[in-house]
Amino acid sequence: MAFNDLLGPADTIASVLVPVAVPGAYTYRVPAGETVVPGTIVKVPLGSREVLGAVWDVEPDTGIDPKKLKYISRVYTHARPIDADLRRFVDWVANWTLAPPGMVLRMVLRSEEALEPEAPVAGVRWVSGRQPDRKTPARARVLDILGDGLAWTKTGLAHAAGVSASVIDGLLAQEVLEVIEMPAAPPPPQPQIDYSRVALTPAQQVAADGICGCFEKGPSVSLIDGVTGSGKTEVYFEAIAEALRRGKQALVLVPEIALTEQFLRRFEQRFGTYPAEWHSEITPKTRVRVWRGVANGEVRVVIGARSSLFLPFLDLGLIVVDEEHDTAFKQDDRVSYSARDMAVVRGHLSGFPVVLASATPSIESRVNADQGRYLRFLLPDRASGAALPDLQAIDMRVEGPERGRWIAPALLSAIRHVFAEGDQTLLFLNRRGYAPLTLCRTCGHRFQCPHCSAWLVEHRFQKRLVCHHCGHFEKVPDTCPSCSSKDTLAACGPGVERVAEEVADLFPQARTLVLSSDIQGGPDRLRREMKIVEEGGADIVIGTQLVAKGHNFPKMKLVGVIDADLGLAHGDPRAAEKTFQLLAQVTGRAGRVTGGGRGFLQTYAPDQPVIRALLSADRDAFYAAEIDARRAAGLPPFGRLVAIVVSGPDKGLAEAYARAVLRSAPPAQDLTILGPAEAALAMVRGRHRYRLLALAPRRFDLQAYIRAWLSAAPRPVKGLRLQVDVDPQHFL
Repeated sequence: MAFNDLLGPADTIASVLVPVAVPGAYTYRVPAGETVVPGTIVKVPLGSREVLGAVWDVEPDTGIDPKKLKYISRVYTHARPIDADLRRFVDWVANWTLAPPGMVLRMVLRSEEALEPEAPVAGVRWVSGRQPDRKTPARARVLDILGDGLAWTKTGLAHAAGVSASVIDGLLAQEVLEVIEMPAAPPPPQPQIDYSRVALTPAQQVAADGICGCFEKGPSVSLIDGVTGSGKTEVYFEAIAEALRRGKQALVLVPEIALTEQFLRRFEQRFGTYPAEWHSEITPKTRVRVWRGVANGEVRVVIGARSSLFLPFLDLGLIVVDEEHDTAFKQDDRVSYSARDMAVVRGHLSGFPVVLASATPSIESRVNADQGRYLRFLLPDRASGAALPDLQAIDMRVEGPERGRWIAPALLSAIRHVFAEGDQTLLFLNRRGYAPLTLCRTCGHRFQCPHCSAWLVEHRFQKRLVCHHCGHFEKVPDTCPSCSSKDTLAACGPGVERVAEEVADLFPQARTLVLSSDIQGGPDRLRREMKIVEEGGADIVIGTQLVAKGHNFPKMKLVGVIDADLGLAHGDPRAAEKTFQLLAQVTGRAGRVTGGGRGFLQTYAPDQPVIRALLSADRDAFYAAEIDARRAAGLPPFGRLVAIVVSGPDKGLAEAYARAVLRSAPPAQDLTILGPAEAALAMVRGRHRYRLLALAPRRFDLQAYIRAWLSAAPRPVKGLRLQVDVDPQHFL
């Protein structure tokens, strides 16, 4: 008789959400002797495999004969059930983003190993009174370390004694040492609330007091709007301290892994220990421990990338979103969500404060603050008392460099002066590699990615041509692949490597460093090099946008923007906002501590509104103009946008399907549908892409409309794919 036949029709029925792209939960029977509640984490059979899932409801009225249902195959009794607030958050995110709820749950259930208690660690200990047959110097060192009676891991003991593992094995074989079980790693040290409080400026104190007062009021959102170097971090550290004082956990979201190293040191100085980290570069073992520690409450503070928003905190009481304006908080694959916006939602659902911090807040956050939805705390001056940098435009039409050079004479003169004074210069160009385009001077052949509608970028350090969209790369050839001419390949335009080459030629005695997200060595090397800059170990730094985000370089006196117009050269409706934020942030690296900072913007359009706003240091005028333009066009935050991207391996089929999707759109007043049109990046990874864009007023229920539209649309076939992006941030 089969196991399933042993249990009768009165068995408990559970609705289980599983991490697959289906609209809802599946129904299972609960085995006899097992108890589940909403949120219980389980393993269930799904087709030919078993997957993790979570009970979403118990004894739902499905109308299905229980005998036809499969059984839950495992109940994780040691794992705390996903609480009601987090389940509501999963449902909310799924509803808002139009994503399958199981795919949102997938971001919560990150590690099966974390669902069980940490296994004991095998250790070795000296058996009292036992001696080896021969006491070699290596064995003597081992026994000397073990003389206090404590146990060591085998690897740790070998390292401490400076011996090979075979020495330990020999002592074990002679039963001089014994293997024992040691307890799992101890819980992490707890942050000390008053370990090292810093004196706040009056403006910082007002902001800190106001934010800490929000803990009594329930859910709220505070915007710390402070110029670069104004001490926003110290303010939200006081909010973290208040959360800890109330026995709550805290989460700090940052847009880039490169930001964590400096943050970790500052946190340790303030609270006496490091917070836990959560991002793609931590080891699997660390991931397991952090997930488990967050769930059982041992981990009190986490700094993480956007995915940390879905960690199962035992008692989360504060979320801080640092650099809240940064578009890196938007995830575009699988579940398309904004971590900043969803952080606000999680705080609202669970009734705790959320803090947003930025020197250049997003238009959405400024409007919410102006309309009273958010509290706004303004930090108009640098905490050090230093003045903001003096900015100057270089009109490249009349003051540009000589042919083949990229640094204008005025900027070059300023670099010479700063270098002579022993201070640092940052040259900023938001373009990786050596050159964005390589072509043949004889036949005009251009090197394009075979899988994307993008030019291959030369990376001279690596001797490769690389696609920054799909990762395709190829060796730089000796001859043109089209006409076979030799020595005719020309690099067109500059990347950071090409600027570095020019700097090395002009300043051979300077210590030069290139900071880019694709440098060899990955995040660890990037952190080390960031620290080198912070400690004054580089004279001239050439970097992409990652150097613009929250870093404090005390000796940085000069920032030169090689191409200030770069972000304005395409049809992104957020182009002006993004360019203003990026250039304000990067020039804000100058003179943060001692003042005297200068910034140069090399531009072909010095009268462009963004450039004028930066030069006049009139942030409010820029925001007012941009907000008025958004309001007049009905764009976010005054309207709603949803992008639908259709893609497929065949261009004709993709276009035909996009047009069929458009024809199935239900009629609606106040709704505008644009497209289908080829995406700005028309092909990525061999898939041709077409975009449709739905624009509606804020009061319009755009999610309900899109659901009705897609239910009426034909199903994609023959490799076609349809993706929905609610509140798009990128328009490629």
